[in-house]
Amino acid sequence: MVCIRPATIDDLMQMQRCNLLCLPENYQLKYYLYHILSWPQLLHVAEDYDGKIVGYVLAKMEEDAAEPHGHITSVAVARTHRKLGLATKLMSATHKAMEEVFSAKYVSLHVRVTNKVAVHLYTQTLGYQIHDIESKYYADGENAYEMRKYFAAPPAALAKKAAALTAAVTGVSVSTGAAAAVAASS
Repeated sequence: MVCIRPATIDDLMQMQRCNLLCLPENYQLKYYLYHILSWPQLLHVAEDYDGKIVGYVLAKMEEDAAEPHGHITSVAVARTHRKLGLATKLMSATHKAMEEVFSAKYVSLHVRVTNKVAVHLYTQTLGYQIHDIESKYYADGENAYEMRKYFAAPPAALAKKAAALTAAVTGVSVSTGAAAAVAASS
């Protein structure tokens, strides 16, 4: 059995280990420390029955922006624990904290354009839409989708643009009304 819980400072080394095993983008321990000291409500871990961290979400708030919003810095689940819905549960816990604690209007993230599994998770399961494409975002030169999930209905022009871009990339058509309904219901 795996439980989703808020992260503690004692979890940071295992979170970093999970990151190193799962992702090509890695962070120094001080980066995790900065996040947990600044936004402790936004970091969550998936812990298995023997106390091992098998997944995590690292997030922050962009409070100086025109609209306060959250940003998912990193999310990872160990290969041995994938396809159990852990990423969805981790992200949902962080979304809830962003909205309830920080009054975030939306959450953003970046994902490699070639990471089809993650793009599917974000668009089809979690209700994100592609907001933009950032050229050469990653250190290896790969492009990234900038994705957003609004906690309330986004402005109509943004919803229409995001729905069109998401449909073009994923092949799944989402009407702007449906996009707004998904955003409002999440």
